[in-house]
Amino acid sequence: MTDTITPPATAAPAPPVPPRGSRRPYRPGRASPGWLVGRTALLLVGAAVTLFPFYAMVVLSFKPTGPVTFPDSLLPWPFSTEAYDQVIGAKSVLRWMWNTVVYSVVSVVGVLLFASMAGYAFAKKRFPGKETMFWSFLAMLMVPYHVTMIPTFIIISELNGVDTYWGMIVPTLANAQAVFLMRQFIASLPDSLFEAARLDGCSEWRVYVSIVLPLIKPILATLGVFVFLWHWNDFLWPLIVGQSLDMRTLTTGIASLQQENVALNMLLAGSVVAFVPIFMAYLIGQRYFQEGVSTTGIKG
Repeated sequence: MTDTITPPATAAPAPPVPPRGSRRPYRPGRASPGWLVGRTALLLVGAAVTLFPFYAMVVLSFKPTGPVTFPDSLLPWPFSTEAYDQVIGAKSVLRWMWNTVVYSVVSVVGVLLFASMAGYAFAKKRFPGKETMFWSFLAMLMVPYHVTMIPTFIIISELNGVDTYWGMIVPTLANAQAVFLMRQFIASLPDSLFEAARLDGCSEWRVYVSIVLPLIKPILATLGVFVFLWHWNDFLWPLIVGQSLDMRTLTTGIASLQQENVALNMLLAGSVVAFVPIFMAYLIGQRYFQEGVSTTGIKG
């Protein structure tokens, strides 16, 4: 019999030693219970501080007319809809709400239309002076809004636009920030789509309607909500242009009620009525926020 020679076992190769000064990869561990409790408590305190003004506004708006005492007035009883009956039944408030809806909705449509057209031109078209024109237009973001307000009002006044819808809406349609976001979003779209459409004989308007608009729905929804919120809460420009009682918006109308010694519950009821539409607009458009914001500015 021949003896079988067993080869010596080879040791497993040692793991490479990282060079001196290199950082080891961070491996997050499980947080301690004390840290989780402290973080949860901190978040709860922050949420309570944020939501308390809204809670107080809603609770006080459902109180009957009378003196306000704290903390008794912050309890949800006694409950009364007296303030809402007076606010909703007032003709002036309904007129103010209609003015606010017209001002906000028409402005949103106009801003999105012009911003998407300009963004498409700046992102995918070639023409002399494109970069100079774009950065000159973008420089409007560096100019304070109040600097241009007086010249704009003088122009609108000379054109007889005071106390008119178009006088409030037209000056707000040139939105440099909306154009910039549209341009950044459209610049991330592949050029092959536009080249294929032109080879098929599509006109520029057909390319804009059939290709650009369907692909920019996320940024359209995101910008639409932001522009709607801005116009719905706008105070200074509607106050200057809408000088008559019938042309006031909700923000300027509710502010004018403070000069007429209106009860606090009516003021807060009007504030709740003005708050509900923008809250609903946020709920409807919130699912587009993440997609629209995350894909804006990828390239360009």
